[in-house]
Amino acid sequence: MASTTENIQPTRGELLKLKRRIDLAKRGHELLREKRDALVTEFFDNLDMLKGKREDVEEKLEESFEKLVEAKVTDGSLELEKSADASTRDTNIEVDSRNIMGVKVPIVEASDDIERKVSERGYSLQETSATMDEAAETFEKAFQAILELAEAEEIVRRLAQEIEKTKRRVNSLEYVLIPRLEESREYIEMRLEEQEREDKFRLKRVKQKIEREEAEA
Repeated sequence: MASTTENIQPTRGELLKLKRRIDLAKRGHELLREKRDALVTEFFDNLDMLKGKREDVEEKLEESFEKLVEAKVTDGSLELEKSADASTRDTNIEVDSRNIMGVKVPIVEASDDIERKVSERGYSLQETSATMDEAAETFEKAFQAILELAEAEEIVRRLAQEIEKTKRRVNSLEYVLIPRLEESREYIEMRLEEQEREDKFRLKRVKQKIEREEAEA
């Protein structure tokens, strides 16, 4: 593996440039560490919310299917199917975005209200019981919770990706770039010290020669 000091000009100008690069790299490293730490905090906050939303979805789906069974018993399978067909509709999902620590994360919303009034569901109120209304209502609430869960999962996923990306950049600066720059700086300082010693030695030789010539004259 080639040395990092190859093709480096051991001059004071190059040393000054290297010191500036090292300072810049260290400031960048510190900023990235702060960003990484803030992202980790944000990640765990959102992870806690995600766990809560998953539990909420599970509870709502469990309740929904219990109500569905009750509606089937109360109103019969045929009426349940007719009501389901009548209340079926297309729902447009809109996805917008917002920023968390510079990370673009989604906002997931339905274009129309998911939870409807009883009269808006399309099935006959005279031919169905209140149990049917309860089943429909619980499924609508479950659907809303599922959308919120999808949003939360994508936020956590994107934050995790950004944390990993930032972590790699921090490690690259800390373990690769900064050590290489400091090695180059040390090499130039060593060469400049050698040159200074050589210059002093030459000046001393010249001075001694001049003194000898003056003494002989």
